Amino acid sequence: MNLHEYQTKELFSKYAIPTPKGKVIDKADQAPYVFTSLNSSVCAVKAQIHAGGRGKGGGIKIVKSPTEAKEAASKLLDKPLVTPQTGPEGKMVRKLLIEEGCAIARELYVGVIIDRNAKKPVLMVSAEGGMQIEELASKYPEKLIKECFDISTGLRQFQARKISYKFGLDPQLTQKFSALLQNISTIFIEKDCSLLEINPLVITKEGGIIAIDAKMGIDDRSLYLHPELEALRDIGEEDPRELEAAKHGLSYISMSGNIGCMVNGAGLAMSTMDIIKLYGGMPANFLDVGGGANKEQVATAFKLLLSNKDARAVLINIFGGILKCDVLAQGILDALKEVEVTVPVVVRLEGTNVTEGRKLLSKSGLSITPAADMTDAAKKVVVLAK
Repeated sequence: MNLHEYQTKELFSKYAIPTPKGKVIDKADQAPYVFTSLNSSVCAVKAQIHAGGRGKGGGIKIVKSPTEAKEAASKLLDKPLVTPQTGPEGKMVRKLLIEEGCAIARELYVGVIIDRNAKKPVLMVSAEGGMQIEELASKYPEKLIKECFDISTGLRQFQARKISYKFGLDPQLTQKFSALLQNISTIFIEKDCSLLEINPLVITKEGGIIAIDAKMGIDDRSLYLHPELEALRDIGEEDPRELEAAKHGLSYISMSGNIGCMVNGAGLAMSTMDIIKLYGGMPANFLDVGGGANKEQVATAFKLLLSNKDARAVLINIFGGILKCDVLAQGILDALKEVEVTVPVVVRLEGTNVTEGRKLLSKSGLSITPAADMTDAAKKVVVLAK
């Protein structure tokens, strides 16, 4: 689950991480009053969406008067914003954050993610603030300082100071910067984050340190521990198919391809997507119905695949174990009573009750293309999708 910038900054205030003064609005008429209340000659009007690259997409506007603030808000609110991370359809802007400006002397990048090789969180810091982390890691890998830390202790003081000294800050700033790095690691651990990023973290001309931007992702599996965070969930920013799948205990992630996939087991699902790409296709989703799915869950999963307007074909790849092949077949037939199939469907079944499952599908009279194995299934679905 992702938080908006303004939500993350509200959380920052509880961990002594400085942020600019600002207010959130959802109507353009509110903008002039907020600009005046901030008592700043320059303010930033920032679109609140769950996507990076807002500046490149025109979602951050610098204004110097109440009139300009209202004009900027009118151009952004209730309109789709297209950024490098949203896709061509963009994301609808429903809220804006208006913040006071500051005199920037230097921009840094600070982020924390999980290092899967080290099996620990890793703090990443760079002097190239303002750049996307992917671009930064690609173009200037030598400028990205990394420091892994243990979740039982957080970032230790000596680790924070070691990083701080590499930036040549004066003693007072070194102390502030070190404390901020430790606080960031504490948030990451205590809130079960999957991502925490400040880009840029600004050193002001007055010698202060301020988090100008903020991005935070929470591990969905930990939300039961954090009801205060789950209450911040913005349903309008999330894929409705992913939300519907979660209600039924299904693992679904939307992707940009045109071949819908239904598979049981995460490993088999990954292999299925790999082999589709190997033969020139593009998966439209990751969908793991799980080893113990019932026919109602299978029916829901199939309906989710068919609801994707970009899907040009569907591949069902099931290895029957706990989920028996005949249960899967019946779930598909139940789903077809409620939705019309307008795309080709390729089915590969193996495992428990495979004979019964194949009979159910063959007797249904549906236009289903059987596949002998994964290679056969991938080749057939790629051709049909084209």
